Amino acid sequence: MAAVNGSGDGQDSILEPLCFPEQPADGAGAPSVQGPSVQGPGSELLVCLFCPESVPLRQKDVLLKHLLLEHKLVIADVKLIADLPKYMLYWRGRFLEQPVTDFCSVIKTNSTGPVEKQENYFLLCDVLPEDRILRERLQQKRLEEVLEQQQVERDDGSFHRLCMFCSEEFTGNRSSLLNHMAREHSFSIGLPDNIVYCNQFLDTLQRKLDNLQCLYCEKTFRDKTTLKDHMRKKAHRRINASNHEYDRFYVINYLELGKTWEEVQSEDDRELAEDDDWSDWQAHPVSAVCLFCEHQSETMEQIYTHMKEAHGFDLHKLRTELNLRFYQQVKLVNFIRRQIHQSRCYGCQEKFDCRDAVLRHIAAEGHMMKLPDVSTWNQPQYYFPTYENDALLCTLSDSDEDQSQETNHSEDVPVIAEDISNLRALKQSSVLNQLLKNRGSCS
Repeated sequence: MAAVNGSGDGQDSILEPLCFPEQPADGAGAPSVQGPSVQGPGSELLVCLFCPESVPLRQKDVLLKHLLLEHKLVIADVKLIADLPKYMLYWRGRFLEQPVTDFCSVIKTNSTGPVEKQENYFLLCDVLPEDRILRERLQQKRLEEVLEQQQVERDDGSFHRLCMFCSEEFTGNRSSLLNHMAREHSFSIGLPDNIVYCNQFLDTLQRKLDNLQCLYCEKTFRDKTTLKDHMRKKAHRRINASNHEYDRFYVINYLELGKTWEEVQSEDDRELAEDDDWSDWQAHPVSAVCLFCEHQSETMEQIYTHMKEAHGFDLHKLRTELNLRFYQQVKLVNFIRRQIHQSRCYGCQEKFDCRDAVLRHIAAEGHMMKLPDVSTWNQPQYYFPTYENDALLCTLSDSDEDQSQETNHSEDVPVIAEDISNLRALKQSSVLNQLLKNRGSCS
């Protein structure tokens, strides 16, 4: 129930901001109320239950405040009403037939004070069976419409859109674009079969990016490059679960009264937190070992400085000159470690009897910064660490990852798409579709 504020000061503290589903119900399957025509999201009219006052749906807070201040009526759990315009029209008709006291609980304020200062407020809530049935029918109707829309989008082969991150063009089914963004850009908004009104969802995200706004923290940046770098470095390649603007795009929000995708995620996180006890965990510093000798340093800056000054090897310079992506650097480090361990010069592949001999050769011949052809070391076998717990691998930079991945994805580590399921099988076995079938059989 919303908190009652009877002071008449016009504050909005009794109201909760939220987003209702975009698509309106059409009256079938709910009490016989006829709403105004819909011209766009939020353009439906909310009509006062007692007087001619009306406002667009997007300004529902204004009408709810009007009901409280002018008519002393509070509607409980407004956020759980699937179709607020039809709900309001239905009760407007019922209040014309019978007095409000026949339906609403009465709350008397200042009950111990003078009679002239006492006021009666009315609470309309689902404790009343008629109200509960109305809410359930509106919810059921909304769910049916959403599932029908979702099915249309599942079967739609005319989808056409550009990727928001690399401008690659996708046609056919929406899943091709969503899986591409998850696989190639580590940006996942969920399984395609969990999403509805997909085009509107992508339009919303694209507008934010066009306005140079981070999709997660929602901060605005001065240019596209800065925004892109921020989202990568801060791991903000995701949407903000606390932003209820996205609620209408997830089917789960239509399944249960008051259940949102954010709450479901929070429940999962709490279960994981309860299972893991980290109270006795202690961090231990891990020393990084030089590529060429047994020198160890407790900071990465120290080990890079040592390799540059003691051996003339500058990994940062190689990364910049060769435009190495993260996994290419991993393979290069593992390759050099393996060659040195085998007493072989990684520059010319000449074999020696011991490590000291190969290091003397590398220094004398100037092979320290000489690398063989890229095909020699840029191989899948060097994804695997040469030495266990090699701390050096954990510090490699990926600052150039974005530029390179837009031109060549062939050498990236294979990533399994989030949705590799059989869509036809999903459609046939979907629990959501069963709801519609059961609904039809009952009627």
